[in-house]
Amino acid sequence: MGPLSHRGVSRSPTVRGRPTARPPAEARISKRTLPGAAPSLVVDLPLPREPGCRLDLPHPDVTAPAEIAAVLADPTRAGILELLEAGPCCVCEMAAALGERPNNVSNHLARLREAGLVHASRHRADARWIYYERDAAACAAALAAIRGLLGPTADPHRETI
Repeated sequence: MGPLSHRGVSRSPTVRGRPTARPPAEARISKRTLPGAAPSLVVDLPLPREPGCRLDLPHPDVTAPAEIAAVLADPTRAGILELLEAGPCCVCEMAAALGERPNNVSNHLARLREAGLVHASRHRADARWIYYERDAAACAAALAAIRGLLGPTADPHRETI
């Protein structure tokens, strides 16, 4: 143990000169608690066989999943997509189902249209009514992008400690 160590807890001075306690290195890197999970849920992280800093990792392209997640982050927009799963709806129907004002629902629909997840069409008999429906191909592509980001990517044959 060095001069700043005592009983398994290493200490290092801070900017103000006061020591701060840190757990030993093996306790810091072996397990992590998932964010938002119950404190009892602990996940073992697979660690590489040889420790070291890998500076040659490729830069991940997460633009598409991040944009989709930003659009779906609002509960009203997620609720609109859920409602449109059953079929086409007009703004007044969605507003009533979601407990929102029609102008608010319309603004959220504009954002979903910009993302390409929904499209609008006028009623054949009365063109004053606009019905919205999900774009199945765009929703499938969005799901694939999110799944590509969050899906299982760990190599089961990777050697771990």
